[in-house]
Amino acid sequence: MATYNVELEFFKGPMDLLLYLVRRDELNVCDLPIARIARQFEVFLGVLEFIDLELVGDFVLMASTLVEIKSRLVLPNPEEEIANSEEPTEADPRTDLIKQLLEYRKYKQAAVELEDRADEWQERYPRLTNDRPDVENDPSNDLIKEVELWDLVSALARVLEKKVIEKEAKIRDDDTPISVYVERIGTQVRQEGRVAFTTLFDDAHQRSKIVGIFLAILELLRHHSFRAVQDQDFGEIWVLPPETPVGESEAATPVVKNEHT
Repeated sequence: MATYNVELEFFKGPMDLLLYLVRRDELNVCDLPIARIARQFEVFLGVLEFIDLELVGDFVLMASTLVEIKSRLVLPNPEEEIANSEEPTEADPRTDLIKQLLEYRKYKQAAVELEDRADEWQERYPRLTNDRPDVENDPSNDLIKEVELWDLVSALARVLEKKVIEKEAKIRDDDTPISVYVERIGTQVRQEGRVAFTTLFDDAHQRSKIVGIFLAILELLRHHSFRAVQDQDFGEIWVLPPETPVGESEAATPVVKNEHT
């Protein structure tokens, strides 16, 4: 059976998710509403666990940290109640997390600027066909344009909220190779012009099938030039086929080749 392993780096880690939540809700990073962030983080953690990612422990650790900070902010400190008012108050429990998040944002912004400069350089000095390296791209370094990866995870969370998942008596692997889902979804998107993300899961009620469809969408977006757009926050995400340059015929539907098949 073909396998499609998803590495944790594919999702960039818990700091990337925290930064996404801050940007999406236009929050003040220096004054994080921990209770709100913790609730949203737990929703994403539930989706990641549903996908059954390996090494998801980093996200669990961050969730525990958020809960601890939340409790320290809410629960009264007996020592503080009897302390002399002239003594210094306890440091804000969010301080360390905010420092880490600011540092992560700084380096991520620098990485984005470097990528933009690299793209500009590629446009000025295009690489010849015979100069292209034979080494395959690392999926964790690819970017989803227009719609972020976490937007797709958020959309999957909304799908799971409305869907009744069949209870399986025992864990079983999906015998459908990821290439089948990729070809099927790719064909549908090309024929219809655009397909709503949520409708791709209409007939999926088994956990293995839902995960297979989601990973196939990521495959199309990351490696086959398909696109995803979202008109408004929390709105429907539309999957679109690759843009076909004028004068060129549309390429055939992509098929994923897996070394383990």
